[in-house]
Amino acid sequence: MTAQSTGLRALKKRQTRENISAQATRLFLERGFDNVTIADVAAAAQVAKMTVTNYFPRKEDLALDMHDEFVQQLATAVRERLPGESALAALRRTYLAGVAAQDPVIGFSGPRFARMITDSPALMARLREFHDDREKALAAALAEETGSTDDDVMPRVAAAQLAGVHRLLFDETMRLTLAEHTGDDIAAALTRYARVAFDALEPSLGGYAVRPDRTEQRRTPR
Repeated sequence: MTAQSTGLRALKKRQTRENISAQATRLFLERGFDNVTIADVAAAAQVAKMTVTNYFPRKEDLALDMHDEFVQQLATAVRERLPGESALAALRRTYLAGVAAQDPVIGFSGPRFARMITDSPALMARLREFHDDREKALAAALAEETGSTDDDVMPRVAAAQLAGVHRLLFDETMRLTLAEHTGDDIAAALTRYARVAFDALEPSLGGYAVRPDRTEQRRTPR
């Protein structure tokens, strides 16, 4: 198989996935998530039911199509923190960047989409699983980055606090979205809320999981 044919197959798969996701979202917004079946989505996307389930094993993931990005978001921010930067500072910085960009992953979705989620018990339950999975991924990243042993509870304590703040801010984003505030107004409110939330964690986590500055270490005389 040539590189060109491999690239074309990957492109076709991506296009099929995007088409299924787009058709599913359209139907969910029109009819409500609980009133649409996998068969309905397959018919709208002009593919077989099995094709839909191959790309999206759970119906909920047709609507919440950012599982991996959402779950790994906080862990990635910690792993990519700057030299001299704590986990808290990295998460604050990346969250505020997401607010400025009005990133859908942190909750900017528009009233229709937010209402579709909150109107469905199945989607709300799946969203809670997303948050739980994200906290576990963050705890694993903190343990790895600090060289913690299995019996060290601190990475899980820190993850519970840091992920808890992000969950609260996500819920606030949804609340303001459902109240039909503009994206700019929501971003302004979240910037204020984030300052309060992250500042509250500063006394306990401001010095936790600080990435060593290797350059400074090399310059320090022995």
